[in-house]
Amino acid sequence: MPINYPLASSTWGNEEIQAIQNVIDSNSFTMGKKVAEFETAYAKYLDVKHCVMVSSGSTANLLATAALFFTKSPLLKAGDEVIVPAVSWSTTYFPLQQYGLKLKFVDINIETLNYDLEALKNAISDKTKMIMVVNLLGNPNDFNEINKIIFEKNIIILEDNCESLGAEFCGKKAGTFGIMGTFSSFFSHHIATMEGGIIAVDDEELYHILLSLRAHGWTRNLPKNNFISNKSSDEFHESFRFVLPGYNVRPLEMSGAIGVKQLSKLNEFVKIRRENAEIFKELFLNHNDFYIQKEVGKSSWFGFSIIIKESSSLVRSELLNILKDNLIEFRPIVTGNFTNNEVMKFFDYEIHETLRNSDLLDSNGFFVGNHHIPIEKELYHLYKTIG
Repeated sequence: MPINYPLASSTWGNEEIQAIQNVIDSNSFTMGKKVAEFETAYAKYLDVKHCVMVSSGSTANLLATAALFFTKSPLLKAGDEVIVPAVSWSTTYFPLQQYGLKLKFVDINIETLNYDLEALKNAISDKTKMIMVVNLLGNPNDFNEINKIIFEKNIIILEDNCESLGAEFCGKKAGTFGIMGTFSSFFSHHIATMEGGIIAVDDEELYHILLSLRAHGWTRNLPKNNFISNKSSDEFHESFRFVLPGYNVRPLEMSGAIGVKQLSKLNEFVKIRRENAEIFKELFLNHNDFYIQKEVGKSSWFGFSIIIKESSSLVRSELLNILKDNLIEFRPIVTGNFTNNEVMKFFDYEIHETLRNSDLLDSNGFFVGNHHIPIEKELYHLYKTIG
């Protein structure tokens, strides 16, 4: 019997199906009590004051970016310089472009796949207002070093943690090091709520802005005492009162209900992912032909990256065909070097120095899946196939 090694698998059990049925029985499908329960549980898990659930990790990035423009003293304005890593998902970058920010692309470290910290340090200028920190494939950045780099500089950190729920650095959860952190609960991620995203935030003003932006920019979902408007006690007046140019990115009540069940299983999911990673590292560490991701802090191991070394005679296209023939599913490492995409013609951007490591990842890299269940036989199958 051939071994099938898929990229991802369902994390749902009977509890999630019953949670969906309970919402159906309630006949109340839009954002409500279960979404609020999930937000509260998520905030407790991260040890932050507030979490705001939205329709996806992508819209989490959109709202987090937008919120920085609408504080009473705006934290960002169009034309401001934002540093970004050259390797991430598209919707790390798109909200920044859509709000008129100038992006400065910085290379990654070929081992951690996060920022090349020396390049990041050299890229900062007097114009830099924000660093978008992306924790790639479950791996947290070295926030001690990043904080040293920006010490006494008026620079915001916004953290894209969509791939790294459950990761930790120095005992603190990834996604809680910046002014806000974003998360995704898409099918292939650490927990799945059909579609869904979360924004973690401690700042009360930003929290209120997020609540308004999430639902049309109106005041209806704001507490009476808030940082955005003088809210009256007239429910009729407040029902359709718009104060910010918002969106409709509310999550479904089903997604919140599923999330409550999924979050209760997260610690076990991450534990098993880390156990799988130990096997992967034992097989591929110090390999003659491959770089694998070097763990920073405690990764939650979204997947397992493999990058063919410059010195190797292996050819990626040939290797991928072998994987395919052996029923091992694979993907590019996120978007590769994002600046190689045609969409860049719409961006205001510059590239800091060179993106050598990002280009190597782009041309020579791929990743295979990790799972919330043991995959020892699949990993040995991978090693026998290409190792």
